[in-house]
Order: sequence, then C-alpha cells, then structure tokens
Amino acid sequence: MLNSDALTARTQQVANAVSCRTVDEAIVAYVAQNDRTPTRVSQLRAYVKGDISAYRIVNGVAAGPGC
Repeated sequence: MLNSDALTARTQQVANAVSCRTVDEAIVAYVAQNDRTPTRVSQLRAYVKGDISAYRIVNGVAAGPGC
C-alpha cells in the first residue's frame, strides 16, 4: 500500500534541500558579480526564480528549510 503521507514528507525534504542549494548557489553568483557577500535574501532575487523568503543568510551561507 502506498503511504502518501510519507511520500509527501520525503518529497518536501528533497525540495527543501534543493532550494537551500539554490540559495547557496545564488550567494556564490552574487559574490562573483559584486565582490562582497550579500546580507539579505532580497539581494538574491535576480539570481533565483521562485520564493526564497523562508531562507536567510547566516555567515555567508543559506539558512532555512533543508539547510
């Protein structure tokens, strides 16, 4: 029998990890273009499609779901 709750939970974990990685990659792109580390996620909007408002930047890396 398919356990849809478990499948949904696992899918959310994977999506969170991918989103965290995306934010980290956007931070790298920002640094490469601006020669400084971003301090707010709002500075990364040009580098990421989608909603990353659940994340923040702590010590130069993404912090939030899946990180």
